[in-house]
Amino acid sequence: MREPLDPRRGRPGGGRRRLALAGGALLAAAMIAGCGTEAGGPPVLNFYTPADGATQYAAAAEACTAAAGGRYTVVQQTLPKDADGQRLQLARRLVAGDPAVDIIGIDVTWTAEFAEAGWIERFPPDIAAQVTEGTLEGPLETGSYQGGVWAAPLNTNTQILWYRKDLSPTPPATWDEMIRASEDLAARGLPSYIEVQGAQYEGLTVWFNTLINSAGGQIVSENGEVLIGQEPSRSAAVRAASIMQRVATSSAADPSLSVAKENDGRLAMEAGQAAFQVNYPFVYASINTPPPDGGGGGTFIDEQGRPAGTDTGRQVIDEFAWAPYPAVEAGTPAKVTIGGLNLGVSTTSLHKDLAFEAVQCLRNRENQLRNAVEGGVPPTLEALYSDPAFQAEYPAWEAIKTSLDNASVRPKTPAYQSISIVISDLLNPPAQIDPEAVVGTLAEQVARAENSEGLVP
Repeated sequence: MREPLDPRRGRPGGGRRRLALAGGALLAAAMIAGCGTEAGGPPVLNFYTPADGATQYAAAAEACTAAAGGRYTVVQQTLPKDADGQRLQLARRLVAGDPAVDIIGIDVTWTAEFAEAGWIERFPPDIAAQVTEGTLEGPLETGSYQGGVWAAPLNTNTQILWYRKDLSPTPPATWDEMIRASEDLAARGLPSYIEVQGAQYEGLTVWFNTLINSAGGQIVSENGEVLIGQEPSRSAAVRAASIMQRVATSSAADPSLSVAKENDGRLAMEAGQAAFQVNYPFVYASINTPPPDGGGGGTFIDEQGRPAGTDTGRQVIDEFAWAPYPAVEAGTPAKVTIGGLNLGVSTTSLHKDLAFEAVQCLRNRENQLRNAVEGGVPPTLEALYSDPAFQAEYPAWEAIKTSLDNASVRPKTPAYQSISIVISDLLNPPAQIDPEAVVGTLAEQVARAENSEGLVP
């Protein structure tokens, strides 16, 4: 079973000067790494990717090497599994001026930081136009900053509503409807939990960002203006915080909500305890995968839908369904915060022109389809969503596409890592949120984070 893509997170920084000192120690090693060209051979383009999906990225590197016809070779290099480790290793190499870093897979939250730090190249107008053509607007927005394209979307990720159709034949369209339905189920002694990411980490920030954007607000503008304390964003933030508090204090709330992450929601649904969960597409692959790698269809359930201790011939998977992410305002689609991986060209590369060319190959239709089918990550090319092969592997593709079409992105600011930490700290545990009070504190703390000098710890 494929684990979920971790929402990206970081720690408060000590500034560029501190990082430069740490990275300086690596300078000699970086130079020894070479100029990216094998002796007597074509230029070598090193393609750095997260460990998750490394198999698919390596296959893409091989395919693009073959397509280059001997002009260059693309070699996939694996970064650490966790997001913090990936970001720190890339930052140290780039600060050290490592010429063997050519193409880098960067999380969607790093675009502004890496661009402002001078670590990635802005895409030339002609290449930017090629990237823009046919790419979904939401993912494209994650690779754009200050009017330019700095990273090409390779894959994306978004949440939708997963629910039990035996417990809720008509999926709730709003958070209000879902809370009421959950409480009604609890009153009847049936599985009732709403699973969502309430732990103190990036997932909690994503939940809040989705709700505030869905309510018509924004945390920070792209030019660094803190909007959360101003109208209409302030009222939207209060609405978002109120929903979070209501979910956590509902009579049907999961007692472990304040420490819950993506995998916890998946397990609760597979165990027959949850009626609803907002989560990523990996949960579908999990429940359809046999143990020990997956949920094997989930627990057996009785006629009323409760977990059963024996084989009843009916499992959670028989009632497992999906729908669009619940709205904040009835009739207005939710603006779900998207994740994903983008491709940037390092400023330290000795082969930038070739790297830009290779980026286009690495994110082409064939490679994105492979990433989706084998790696479980939705593509960023709009045309793939009408592809029968993709639809067959992603039965929930329509709900996913709807979510992507109405997407929101996280604040595009170099200070995002610090802002995320502030938000997840102040909103945890969700049951103790005082909506009016917390929004004022959020506005103050986000402003301080936005004005900090630290980019990387």
